Amino acid sequence: MSTHLLLSMPILWPLLGVALCCILWRRPRAQRIVSLAASAGLLLSSVALLAATGDGTVLAKQFGGWAAPFGISFVGDMLSAAMVVITGLMAVAVGIYGLVDDADSREAALYHPLYQGLLLGVTGAFLTGDIFNLYVWFEVMLISSFGLLALGGTREQLDAGVKYVTLNLVATTLFLICVAFLYGLTGSLNMADIARLLPNVENQGLVTTIAVLFLVAFGSKAAVFPLFFWLPASYHTASAPIVAIFAALLTKVGVYAIIRSFTLLFDLSQGFTAPIIGIIAVLTMVSGVLGAAAHFDVRKILSFHIISQIGYMLLGIAVATPLAIGGAILYIIHHIVVKANLFLLAGVINRAGGSFELKRVGGLYSTLPWLGVLFLIPALSLAGLPPLSGFWSKFVVVKASIDAGHALLAATALAVGVLTLYSMLKIWNEAFWKAAPAESTAAMQRWLTDAGTRRTMLTPIVLLATITLTIGLMAEPFVAFSLRAGEQLLDKSSYIEAVLGPGAQRTAEARP
Repeated sequence: MSTHLLLSMPILWPLLGVALCCILWRRPRAQRIVSLAASAGLLLSSVALLAATGDGTVLAKQFGGWAAPFGISFVGDMLSAAMVVITGLMAVAVGIYGLVDDADSREAALYHPLYQGLLLGVTGAFLTGDIFNLYVWFEVMLISSFGLLALGGTREQLDAGVKYVTLNLVATTLFLICVAFLYGLTGSLNMADIARLLPNVENQGLVTTIAVLFLVAFGSKAAVFPLFFWLPASYHTASAPIVAIFAALLTKVGVYAIIRSFTLLFDLSQGFTAPIIGIIAVLTMVSGVLGAAAHFDVRKILSFHIISQIGYMLLGIAVATPLAIGGAILYIIHHIVVKANLFLLAGVINRAGGSFELKRVGGLYSTLPWLGVLFLIPALSLAGLPPLSGFWSKFVVVKASIDAGHALLAATALAVGVLTLYSMLKIWNEAFWKAAPAESTAAMQRWLTDAGTRRTMLTPIVLLATITLTIGLMAEPFVAFSLRAGEQLLDKSSYIEAVLGPGAQRTAEARP
């Protein structure tokens, strides 16, 4: 397959899904077929992209009829290809789950076009090689996610949507201002060209200031401390499939943007950005896990855990060795699978137990022991217990921190893991182990009589649990891939030369 098709097909599938679902807006069942087919197409085309870049090859294509740096660049390397694959996987898994669980009410309000629009924005953000187009994809993602968040039209959802969209609009505006500053310094919007030119800018103090502003803008998207308040205020208002795709992808796009900009555009070894990221990582881990420990609503506990786990990813970026960056990549892959699965399980707990509130649920293990096992797999993986996927990702990040002399960061990561285990066991004890309240028993009877809904909701949960076990029990290829991807990110020359051509970086270094 040509480079043109490899880089454009993952974008074209969700774009086609948006268009066809809008045309079929009066036919919800036809939209389901189109949406699932587009998600499957995204997954298959992204696997082809990963196969072409898995050996370290960087693919680049300029669209619009102009050569780089003036054309619209799309770039696929190991990290971006892996992120697009995991996006396609989540699109299919959550798409299947979304066929039930109040599907009719969602589909009456343009669920499928917005769902495909979200996938379009996320995929575009992972593959773009242009800093302004990254802003455009963020806007596509923001509009679609706001529409999905407000689908029910309840007062609580609209209030959450306003908080969500307000902070994100502020973040994207700040991002746009940063883009203008970068253009003023380098005269380019192409990320490879900016990476080539930025080291030659005389005023490196201004470059460091722009780097910190980028960190604030992307940190808001990633829900880092102290900019995370929009996430626990909004995620618990959405239905299970919507919040699952949010939990899997939205904050990870922010983390991806931080990794990409602080490995390609800015130098973490200079200035004070790395210590700042390290401090933010610690505060994000601690504040997130304390929030999870304090709540008794399953969705709020899991929402605060998203925040604390983002801290682990930032920890890898702050340490910035090849091992640490590789650990951050492995952590992102593991966390997307595990967190999406936990929110899908939260939807099942609500259906089978009658509520998301732990005080009103109980007795699930005595009736549905296999559901308890399915919950324990992602829950214990999130806490980092061996041999699950979370253990290996935490192990690599903590080892990289100790090797680089950051023992305090490593100790904090281990302590947060213990508190994560505590809050996961709280869900287990309340929802699965204690005796069932009367309303929970009634919900269980309704759940047991609806075999079709059970099969549809549990199929993606089993699939994601299997992936978690696979990463944990056969970790070597996943760890090796992540480490190679980390090394590729820290050697920016291959990215620059793939976009601008051989010798481009040497030309910039030779400038007086």
